[in-house]
Amino acid sequence: MNPPFLIRLMLACLLATLAPAHAADPAERQAWQDRARALEQGEGVTRDINAAVALYCRAALAGDVFSAFKLGWLYASGKGVPRNDGYASHWYARAALLGDTHAENMFKRLNVPADKPDCVVQAERDELRRTDLVAQREREAVEAQALAVRYRELVNTPEKQRIMKIVYKLAPQFGIQPGLAFAVIRAESNFDVNALSDKNAQGLMQLIPETAARFRVNKPFDAEQNIRGGLSYLQWLLAYFQGNVPLVLAAYNSGEGTVERFRGVPPYPETQGYIRRIQEVFALQQHPFDQRITAPSPLFPAIQTSLSP
Repeated sequence: MNPPFLIRLMLACLLATLAPAHAADPAERQAWQDRARALEQGEGVTRDINAAVALYCRAALAGDVFSAFKLGWLYASGKGVPRNDGYASHWYARAALLGDTHAENMFKRLNVPADKPDCVVQAERDELRRTDLVAQREREAVEAQALAVRYRELVNTPEKQRIMKIVYKLAPQFGIQPGLAFAVIRAESNFDVNALSDKNAQGLMQLIPETAARFRVNKPFDAEQNIRGGLSYLQWLLAYFQGNVPLVLAAYNSGEGTVERFRGVPPYPETQGYIRRIQEVFALQQHPFDQRITAPSPLFPAIQTSLSP
């Protein structure tokens, strides 16, 4: 096909604003076309011209020249659909751009302004929504990454670096962001392997004996064992509170039962200050979790409701 320059320009301008269709392989386009033809003609199925048009449109938007020409013919002839020369002109133009010389001649013969059919307008809207959603997810991923790595500049001593090597090794096994483990260790013990609280919380992640036993920590002052136990507890809490970081931190500090009793972060200055200290360096509000670890708290729906603005 070698249309004159003005015709080529007119056809290109006609479709320039159309959002690109999702890629479809030739077999998929052919399947849509075949199904559309069967529905159009009632071959083996109940005749349904509207369903046929929808499938022809889908195939045409994916680059199927036959479907584009067929839609042009349907709207130009009014066969099964209301005649609409503007729609016909649009589809003939599309088929012409795809290389169909007969469609080019039909476009010229109609000689009416093209009008975008409803399915094309809807496809553009859908594509715009998809594009916006992808862009939003990309922005959120960048922001989440920035919030999750604030801690790195604070890993600034040989001892912190030694301990963080253990965290980097173990955290992936429990699905825990290293930044969360860093922030908890910093708040709990400030990287003192031998830390011991007046409540008998022990080691880097300040495991009380009951928690240490629960997660099979026999040597709470051994850095690797302590971190493994703390990560196990964080993993369990993340599943129990469905990845809600403030609730997880509140439970780590004051116990999951306390969070459930108050239907959220308890009004304890110690716990609220604890959460603030951690979220200064690990600001994510939601953390991925493994739902296989444990069922969510039976009170989580009520807690969610209480947290809603």
